[in-house]
Amino acid sequence: MHLPETLLGTLSPEQFLAAYWQRRPLLIRQALPGFRSPITPEELAGLACEEGVTARLILEKGGAHPWEVRYGPFEPKDFAALPPTHWTLLVQEVDRWVPEVAALLETVRFLPNWRLDDVMVSYAPEGGTVGAHIDNYDVFLVQAWGRRRWQINHQPVDREELVPDLEVRLLAHFEPDTEWIVEPGDVLYLPPRIPHYGVALEDCMTFSIGFRAPDQAELVEAMPRMAAWLEESRRYADPVRTPATDPGEITDEVIDQVQALLRELIEDRERLARWFGCIITEPRRGLLPEPPTRSISAKQLRRRLLQGAFLRRNAIPELAYVRHEGGSATLFASGEAYELSPELAEVAPLLTGRQPLTAETLQPWLDRDEFLELLQTLVHSGILSLIPARKH
Repeated sequence: MHLPETLLGTLSPEQFLAAYWQRRPLLIRQALPGFRSPITPEELAGLACEEGVTARLILEKGGAHPWEVRYGPFEPKDFAALPPTHWTLLVQEVDRWVPEVAALLETVRFLPNWRLDDVMVSYAPEGGTVGAHIDNYDVFLVQAWGRRRWQINHQPVDREELVPDLEVRLLAHFEPDTEWIVEPGDVLYLPPRIPHYGVALEDCMTFSIGFRAPDQAELVEAMPRMAAWLEESRRYADPVRTPATDPGEITDEVIDQVQALLRELIEDRERLARWFGCIITEPRRGLLPEPPTRSISAKQLRRRLLQGAFLRRNAIPELAYVRHEGGSATLFASGEAYELSPELAEVAPLLTGRQPLTAETLQPWLDRDEFLELLQTLVHSGILSLIPARKH
């Protein structure tokens, strides 16, 4: 299926980012004209039965209690026992498993790779919903199958009041100010914390392109990885001090020095950049890219590329890079850092960008052993896949 360059319809990325991004909702009718789901409900249910796939069933009615949540992996009998209406299946990271779903990410490449999370796919029969709620992240809701009614309120919620004693986070108070019925190809953009409520009017599939914005707690939890770039870390020291009058007190002077130690840690921008690149490209739910079943040598890789094969990026949200003083760069892929010399630094924007990875685009570096070894490592790690040349 041919997809447009963006899912913004007649808006340019500049117009969208200036007027809507993190500001206000936007419904884009037929943003993806002719779009149909590349995965069927049966295939989605099959995926939810696989080990390593994050999947949930939410039953508003017909479960053990109202708004019951069940977690995968499921078995086929679990779906056979479901009521005819008022439930929803949600499967995370479908872009990892279905290349045609991953292609949808290309329509939002006007935003940085690291800001992307995944493509979650939901299926619901008539009446299926996850209730009125808010999300802490931006999302594009792509209607792929059937019709859904969306109700929203344009006013962001600062502090949410939830219905108590439920397994799902439902807003206790929701008063919509806008309602739409969306059809396949329509796209609804919602900024963070906009209350919304979607209900399937018939058998319905919605693709949610979610984004991420790490909070302070997430960054603090990832601080241990900073140690990888500490060659000789400074210790607390107090060579000049007076006798303690109150030995139990942690004095202001102590706090000043601790604060200085931590400030020194994060004020080294290159170290901070390497740390952030690693933690922000780590697989979101611990699911590493699938490595190939067969290994390939660097020379074989070069030959296959010259014969017409190409490389596919398997996890766009996990590809990023930073430039350093002196012309070098660090490539980040699924949480790993690859240092690139100034002579190879320009492969970083190529490998993480939007250009196809073919012999033509890679040609300036195909005679460099260092580059071929990097490609070989990325292929063996499952970050890139070698796709055979198309037969005519």
